[in-house]
Amino acid sequence: MTAGTATLSERERRAAVTPLRAVVDTLVIAERDLIALVRIPSTLFFSSVQPIMFVLLFRYVFGGAISVAIPGGYVNYLIPGIFVQAVVFGAVQTSIGLAEDLQKGLVERFRSLPMARSAVLAGRTVADLCRNVFVVLLITGVGYAVGFRVETSFGYYLGAVALLLAFAYAFSWAFAVIGLSAPNSETAQVMSFPVLFPLTFASSAFVPVQSMPGWLQGFATYQPVSQVVWAVRGLMVGGVSDVAGHTWASIAWTAGIVLVFGPLAVHRYRTRT
Repeated sequence: MTAGTATLSERERRAAVTPLRAVVDTLVIAERDLIALVRIPSTLFFSSVQPIMFVLLFRYVFGGAISVAIPGGYVNYLIPGIFVQAVVFGAVQTSIGLAEDLQKGLVERFRSLPMARSAVLAGRTVADLCRNVFVVLLITGVGYAVGFRVETSFGYYLGAVALLLAFAYAFSWAFAVIGLSAPNSETAQVMSFPVLFPLTFASSAFVPVQSMPGWLQGFATYQPVSQVVWAVRGLMVGGVSDVAGHTWASIAWTAGIVLVFGPLAVHRYRTRT
């Protein structure tokens, strides 16, 4: 009788969660995650200081040794790559944040509240999306300070930003799986970087793929980060052949990542908690 009553209570709780309530709960969790973002120095470092350091490093230390055929020179080649690298690196915060919440028991406390169960994952990814908007604006400002210029049009720039944010949102779901699989936040960070470094540095973000060894060029050409970098670079500054092809490839990668890792993250969340 008790078990039947408990089951009925759980069903009633789920039935009370309307789509509007789920949206409100998601926004509440997102606000909580954004407040935590401001209060944790290491998170602020990865979100703001690290991209600036990469801009200055590649612009003034390595830039003189790299020759590219693109309008505006190497700085216009670099900044679109920094955009993609920054939002991909920022996805680590998704895995770290979820791992911390699990480790501290916060997710179990959320489950005991009359709130949508989807709000925890959705709120985290929405918060990361808001953080990435800030990162894009920051890098745009820093880029203009070091000589970057949009050579196409403001409309194409906005299209590139939309593509970039969609790709970042998809990556948040991929790294949510890592965060939900790791026993703690330190392990989540360790598990994330072996995925990040090959994707970002063995790509077209910082150097032309043609300058890489032949055995590496195949991977660097067709992996998702390179496709998004080429699309963003072509939309912002031009000088990239087949921009439409790279854009469609980026959209396909983005949709594929969400379709694969979204259900995996939900499944892992249900089985882990």
